[in-house]
Amino acid sequence: MLDTSMESHRGHRLRVARLGTGVPIILLHGYPDNLQIWCRLAPRLAESHQVIAFDWPGMGYSDAWPGGATPFHMANRLEMLLNTWQIEKAIVAGIDMGGQPAVTFSIHHPERVHSLIVMNSLLQWDEETSWEITFLRKYGLNRFALRMLPSSVFNRAVRTSLPRGERLDSSIRSDMWESFRKPHVREFIIRMCAGYQGTLPLMAEQVSSIRTPTLLLWAGRDKHFPVEHANRFQLAAPSSQLHVVPNAEHWMPLSAPDTVAEHMLDFVHRRHVP
Repeated sequence: MLDTSMESHRGHRLRVARLGTGVPIILLHGYPDNLQIWCRLAPRLAESHQVIAFDWPGMGYSDAWPGGATPFHMANRLEMLLNTWQIEKAIVAGIDMGGQPAVTFSIHHPERVHSLIVMNSLLQWDEETSWEITFLRKYGLNRFALRMLPSSVFNRAVRTSLPRGERLDSSIRSDMWESFRKPHVREFIIRMCAGYQGTLPLMAEQVSSIRTPTLLLWAGRDKHFPVEHANRFQLAAPSSQLHVVPNAEHWMPLSAPDTVAEHMLDFVHRRHVP
């Protein structure tokens, strides 16, 4: 488990975890998880870098901020946080629904990103996904599932994001579940899903403008977003490279932290990041 603290930003509480010193690595989570998705990876990265993970405003244990919930709004919030923390430039890494804000931030603020790392995200709005995500997106049932069946949604995510037979530590599971079960968190996620659905085509149109060194670090056995998402992104973004972790699952920062850390650090160090 990551040790966390509560910070105040414009009168709103933000849960943050900080480790290490050096060039900052900012870690962006998706759902139904929170910053604890990084709890096994962050200490390994912190051996050579300052690592900052936070619960997105409106998710985890952080208060919601005014405004929308598209990747563009989320990227704006990241910019505001970096300004507050007086971080001029950072390595930005996102997984799942943290990947799209990371991409968007890199597109619009390339001067503030040493390297971009994206893991297992819905990068192609028209590409194949898991049957669950396809079904919920097609028929708009995510609202019903998130409001009425939170335990089923959470448990299914855990089962399909970790290797067969692997379980979350009870403390990590409790931390994630206790935040996800809050109605206001799930309402924000509903808004987020709608915002992403409506703007992902626009983000895809802008990918070719990325000039930031980009690593697509993909789980070979991701059940939700197959490697083809990363293949298409790589073709569109000339500064990107793809590395597939053959036997990894969706939540590979939890199930394969040593491998993920090795690939991340090798990439940023080859890009001459201190």
